[in-house]
Amino acid sequence: MTRSRVVITGLGGICSIGRNADEIWANMKAGYDGSTDLSIERRDLKVNMVYPLIDRMEDDGIDPRRKVAMGEFSRISVIAARQAMAQAGLSAGDYDELRSGAVIGTGIYGADAVDESYRDILERGKKRAHILTVPRAMPGAPAGQVSMDLGLRGPVFGVTSACTSGNHALISAADQIRLGRADIMLAGGTDTPIAYGILKAWEALRVLARSKCRPFSGNRDGLLLGEGAAVAVIESYEHARARGATILAEILGSGLSGDASDIVTPTVEGPAQAIRNCLADAGLSGDAIDYVNAHGTGTQANDKTETKAIRMALGAAADGVSVSSTKSMHGHCLGGSSAIEMIACVGALRDGIVPPTINFEEKDPDCDLDVTPNTARERDVRVAISNAFAFGGTNAVVAFGKV
Repeated sequence: MTRSRVVITGLGGICSIGRNADEIWANMKAGYDGSTDLSIERRDLKVNMVYPLIDRMEDDGIDPRRKVAMGEFSRISVIAARQAMAQAGLSAGDYDELRSGAVIGTGIYGADAVDESYRDILERGKKRAHILTVPRAMPGAPAGQVSMDLGLRGPVFGVTSACTSGNHALISAADQIRLGRADIMLAGGTDTPIAYGILKAWEALRVLARSKCRPFSGNRDGLLLGEGAAVAVIESYEHARARGATILAEILGSGLSGDASDIVTPTVEGPAQAIRNCLADAGLSGDAIDYVNAHGTGTQANDKTETKAIRMALGAAADGVSVSSTKSMHGHCLGGSSAIEMIACVGALRDGIVPPTINFEEKDPDCDLDVTPNTARERDVRVAISNAFAFGGTNAVVAFGKV
């Protein structure tokens, strides 16, 4: 049986380097660094730099009566979803609500709501948390809020698998279309981890950088957390053509795997298998890949392991592929990262430009791929893959292609 082709017809996003997908992509091409000094009350925090949102809440266009029940990660999901629908040329009445849905991934939860509840009780002496703390914080809230905002009554659910959540959401949404359960799906990821409790937890892991995030650089010393969300409108190729939509890219295939090894330390075999599975699903050979948007966190373990995994999966073709980590620009947005990185892949396909890995200072013999250091590069990109690997050993890779 021939499966349905699934395409992207709209993109939206918001993070430290842009208020929409076009702005994010423009700043990726320019090598813009979205990091800044931590502005929240530091107390005993050691982390200095983060990648915060750059929007203004009062200008987001969301009804205040609805926004009161939203955690920050839900709010930015709604913003990104609205942008994606607008770019796709869809508005209320243009689609069957019963066959339209949303899958939004998040790596943690609504941390701002949880932090605020602790402050209310432990610092301000209140007797109880805010009545809406649970709906503001629950991991499934972003998908639910997107569905309510846009009237989507088809498949709606959240996905949470740490830093692979965005890719897992996109893959799950594509499956809904291929299985005939929906005509249109909104898919993406979101997280807002710049909250005291989350920052303290990540400090304890000893993986946060002291200053800049330097993926693949020999002097890299860790990741930096960022806030952000991105959402795509996806639909079957036939559905998009029938309504005259502009197609931005095609989702060619996906690959999933589990390390089944360690809760925080990645293996080489698990990520490599996810890449192989993606290639097999898309019917591609290794030499068909032009660009790899790497997971590229900037930790010693990830970048070395990912380099080996790419080489293991692509073989000799790895020497001819362009690689970059856009986390060097927008930070590690946890469940939002691979969704934001989808914008990089689609942009590379459409513009023929590979975004850079900024803050690269010295070569590392263990990271010997072409990591596109510091400056974007022109290249005809026909196929791009996006890697997402997470604590728990959950791996998800998506292949995107020109249409």
